[in-house]
Amino acid sequence: MKSISLNRFFFFLVFSIPFCISAQKHTERELILIDKDWRFSFGHLYDTQKDFNHATGYFSYLAKTGYGDGPAAPAFDDRAWRKLDLPHDWAVEQSFSEKASFSHGFKTAGKNFPEKSIGWYRKKINIPETDKGRIISLKFDGVFRNSKVFFNGHYLGTEESGYNGFEYDITAYVNYGGKNTIVVRVDASMEEGWFYEGAGIYRHVYLKKTNPIHVAENGTYVTSEIKENNAEVTADVTIENKGSYKGMIEVVQTILEASGKQIATISENTTTPDFYKTIHYTSKLQVNNPLLWDIENPNLYHLMTQIKQDGKIIDHYETTFGIRTIKFDAEKGFFLNGKSVKLKGTNNHQDHAGIGTALPDELQYFRIKKLKGMGSNAYRCSHHPPTPELLKACDELGMLVIDETRLMGINDYHLNNLKRMIERDRNHPSIFCWSVGNEEWKIEGGIVGERITNVMQGFTKSIDTTRPVTVGISSGFKSGISSVVEIMGYNYLGNGDIDAHRNEFKQQPGMGTEEGSTFAARGIYFTDDTKHYQSAYDRKPRPTFYSIEEGWKFYATRPYLAGLFIWTGFDYRGEPTPYGWPSVTSYFGMMDVCGFPKDNVFYLKSWWGNEPVLHIMPHWNWSGMEGKEIDVWAYSNCDEVELFLNKKSLGKKKMKQYGHLEWKVKYTPGTLEAIGYKNGKKVLSEIQKTTENPENIKLSVDKENQTNSNVVVVTVETTDKNGVHVPTANHEITFSLKGGKILGVGNGNPTSLEKDQFIDNIELLPITDFEEKKLASADSNQKVTDSEDNWLEGFKDRDYKNQAPAYVYRGKFDLKSNLKTNTVTFFYKKIGANAVISVNGNKIAPSTEDDQKYVFNTSVLKQGTNAIQIIAQPLQKLKEWDVMNTDPGIIQVITPSEPWKRKLFNGYAQIIIQKEDNTNEVVLSAAAKGLNAGSLTLKK
Repeated sequence: MKSISLNRFFFFLVFSIPFCISAQKHTERELILIDKDWRFSFGHLYDTQKDFNHATGYFSYLAKTGYGDGPAAPAFDDRAWRKLDLPHDWAVEQSFSEKASFSHGFKTAGKNFPEKSIGWYRKKINIPETDKGRIISLKFDGVFRNSKVFFNGHYLGTEESGYNGFEYDITAYVNYGGKNTIVVRVDASMEEGWFYEGAGIYRHVYLKKTNPIHVAENGTYVTSEIKENNAEVTADVTIENKGSYKGMIEVVQTILEASGKQIATISENTTTPDFYKTIHYTSKLQVNNPLLWDIENPNLYHLMTQIKQDGKIIDHYETTFGIRTIKFDAEKGFFLNGKSVKLKGTNNHQDHAGIGTALPDELQYFRIKKLKGMGSNAYRCSHHPPTPELLKACDELGMLVIDETRLMGINDYHLNNLKRMIERDRNHPSIFCWSVGNEEWKIEGGIVGERITNVMQGFTKSIDTTRPVTVGISSGFKSGISSVVEIMGYNYLGNGDIDAHRNEFKQQPGMGTEEGSTFAARGIYFTDDTKHYQSAYDRKPRPTFYSIEEGWKFYATRPYLAGLFIWTGFDYRGEPTPYGWPSVTSYFGMMDVCGFPKDNVFYLKSWWGNEPVLHIMPHWNWSGMEGKEIDVWAYSNCDEVELFLNKKSLGKKKMKQYGHLEWKVKYTPGTLEAIGYKNGKKVLSEIQKTTENPENIKLSVDKENQTNSNVVVVTVETTDKNGVHVPTANHEITFSLKGGKILGVGNGNPTSLEKDQFIDNIELLPITDFEEKKLASADSNQKVTDSEDNWLEGFKDRDYKNQAPAYVYRGKFDLKSNLKTNTVTFFYKKIGANAVISVNGNKIAPSTEDDQKYVFNTSVLKQGTNAIQIIAQPLQKLKEWDVMNTDPGIIQVITPSEPWKRKLFNGYAQIIIQKEDNTNEVVLSAAAKGLNAGSLTLKK
């Protein structure tokens, strides 16, 4: 369900019809994306001074309302903080360390790195006087994790989970007609999962404005029942009243086709809810000859819910939904719209090469298109609720989804999280099953697991009656959860006897919620444990587990099993099984972390898709191995495949269903060609050719990018003099971009410790040894002698009733280096009037843009200790209890990053770029030693 009717990067006004009844002067609903122009800085896990002295005041933010201190205070000076846009994942920006978390990809963030486990975000927004009378809220799609949110110094609440969306009403705290300050403190020191999770505000943030009488958040629930050629649509809506109006309202529900054509509408009057209460209203609408949602034709409809008061629209809410039927059968598997569909699914985490978990919306589409391209029709959200944009992509592209909650349990933390997920997501037609748990080894085989599952399953049904419930189980399939869960989720053939379980529970449908866990590195064909490289040939990952081919054969030949979900579609950061450091990503994916296909993709494409497929492996660049046997495999759905080496036939072989073909071929440079036959006729050919040395850099836009997308995924490769891709190239490529910005780089190498992002380093230096001396004159430009007499600790025991006409202050700051490329800035925090600033005896003029900002030229600085002096007239207390600022400010040192760069891994790298809003052309350039440069121009 999505309540935005236009592109989410722009706010929308649905209606604007003013009227005068009580305080209800506004008719429009606005949802304003506020991702741009945040300030960010690291705090500290336990050192309060390094955490900007947050929560150290006499009254804490929990003691008195509005007493947020440190960065939570509205007046806090964040000018020296880094400026950035959301979504943001600070973990991906960090370096790698063997001391860091194995499961989270060895990034230097989290509990072992207290200086990189707390992140502070601040943003100022204007809210006009004309918004008085409206309900103003902050809406977060997800923050990892344990976030505390403040607004104008007021503590709004804490959200522990990094996967929940949440919302806070800020109406009472707004400074109408002026600046308002949003502050978020994020604590990513604790892990929720055993996989890379990122850190920070990695999903979108919105400012929401509504009439006091409005559709509640996630307040619609649309279901349908198909009878012959018609669909009866039931539209439940929850209406909330946060105002004083009492009387009647009109609720209008209208269904529109994707084209915008109205096809059904209904209207009825109802009584307004009482103050801060809700009512539930239900409408029935008929859709004749509905266009059904399915994986081939994902037809969507829109429900427009309007609330009217005295004939005037006061709220307008849009819900996207689809009309379709789903059914599990214990004998025949899964049915969509009455047709048998074998689930050809993958499990996936939510991170991507170069950008971690902070995926732009366009990248969600890119990834789902990649999966669709290999024949996949189903996606399991492992192991948490996904972003709303991923579900939107699945709805629009035709990908079935298992939506999974994070943690099993029966108390408020567990059930409330489950409830929020279901209410947010239940209008998505792509979702066909809820998952309430995965591999809960402590409980899944016993009575505790059985009890918890019964509660969570029943609770789920109380919120959504239209979908079944599953749990992924891996510790045997005999008792506990497996005996009571509605849809049995088998995690791996090697963990139990699936056929025996089915024979005992014949009325229980089942599917493989995880299968595979095979190891492969893209473009590697000989396992090398010293380099942590696993061959891409499909093998058993361990003696008791099964290859991708074995797993698919098992499920494909058993009609009673609905299908399977491969572990995984994409590689992900963390869990680098079967290795450890310096491997930093998994080896499980059918594609690497960039989405470049490993060879297993073509096995699945052969048996999951409908188009003819022929793929041979490996590449044919094996210099130094002349005369040695190479295993050549063919993946195809052709009847027969014939292999040729330099035009000499090596034999024609018949393809068995769900199988592959193999030859032993002595390496000779040249051309390896496979020809596929259907019904005796040649239908396909595939070539692997020995290439010349790489000469050129080639940049190309991946076909899975959305048309005219603002974010573009670009493939980087090298070609030889004949324009042929070189699969063994590993050059380091340096990039530059005009008209946009680079978001991230990657290459799919599981052992790469290269930077994912190249960003300027910002260091904040305190002024130490801060001292003061009284001056007899108020002249700020007076000369001060170097005498060491009469210096006192700054502001200590200051008598504010008897201050000197002026004071001179001195302090120190240490520079690790004094590079000419560095930018060193002093952000002065006012400790006196008419201040004059000097560094190492040199007077510094203030910046023209900010008279309390001083940029230091490197010529007046030195490596090591630098002296700063401030002469200023003292500030006076207006009230006895006034708290005076005693902090002179902070030194910011910006060290520019290196140029963006990345090594190719077995022929490929990836760069993700974002176009600037005001540019018509983006030019990406790439260069490397010994290669001809490459360039790519993108038009807006």
